[in-house]
Amino acid sequence: MGYRIVVAGATGNVGREVLAILIEREFPIDELAAVASSRSQGTDVEIGDSGRTVKCQNIDNFDWTGWDMAIFAIGSDATAIHAPKAAAAGCVVIDNSSLYRMDPDVPLIVPEVNPDAIDGYKKRNIIANPNCSTAQMVVALKPLHDAATIKRVVVSTYQSVSGAGKSGMDELWNQTRQIFVGDEKDIQKFTKQIAFNVIPHIDKFLDDGSTKEEWKMVVETKKILDPKIKVTATCVRVPVFVGHSEAINIEMEDELSAEDAQRILREAPGVVLHDKREDGGYITPVEAVGDFATFISRVRDDPTVDNGLNLWCVSDNLRKGAALNAVQIAELLGRRHLKKG
Repeated sequence: MGYRIVVAGATGNVGREVLAILIEREFPIDELAAVASSRSQGTDVEIGDSGRTVKCQNIDNFDWTGWDMAIFAIGSDATAIHAPKAAAAGCVVIDNSSLYRMDPDVPLIVPEVNPDAIDGYKKRNIIANPNCSTAQMVVALKPLHDAATIKRVVVSTYQSVSGAGKSGMDELWNQTRQIFVGDEKDIQKFTKQIAFNVIPHIDKFLDDGSTKEEWKMVVETKKILDPKIKVTATCVRVPVFVGHSEAINIEMEDELSAEDAQRILREAPGVVLHDKREDGGYITPVEAVGDFATFISRVRDDPTVDNGLNLWCVSDNLRKGAALNAVQIAELLGRRHLKKG
């Protein structure tokens, strides 16, 4: 016996990726529903590479009764309307938006990092998926924190345009073409030209000068990993279609050499260590696309602080940063609580 699963936002980038990963990981499904806004009603949505399609239904009049889980890949405003309805009907919501992440009654889960926290889902019948940049970072930090207790993290991100949705990817493509042919650049989604440029601005600015994306990385890391860890972030949008990269500087309470860190990371769940001190001996975003792993490279000591370490972290943000993590949460929920399939 399998699960009755709903994918909300099934026509978007993350929703389509969720459908593909459910098939790739052979998630036990008895029935699958795809829902989205009224604009997508009746659209045939491909279910990964299975060769099958499902008709998209209107989320506004969808009946959540009898469904086991719903993976939400819609914005916070729509989630605020529909997630409580699904949860009240007994359907466990796994939410990719930022709406519930810092709700104390909603667990914020990365299965490789804090699987036990999922036991608190019954308070709201909702589980939150973290921000894409946070998700890959805590996968890298967790085994090092267990080994030497992390005190402080300084992270600079290099985030792909897919993190801004299909419109972000379209804008990079269109601007690149416009520059090559000499047309006037069309700037709509981003605050400045993204083609052949970098923009140190993701999400809105806060009163202290940081952006909301940077704030998310701070508070989500504390909730998932350890509230005592100090985190400071600079988040940058770069002209890459898919795949987020991060330069992470770590300060630990206990000594941990780069060689020991490499050994620990090599065995860590969800991590692939690719760290050769030679030309090309590291992973870049284009190599991470389509993969489940969080890739770690450039592990080295930081001699400027006691017990310091630097590393380079890359992952497919549509997968580990969103769709894959959501499916892993569904798998974890099934194993620990619902126990079908």
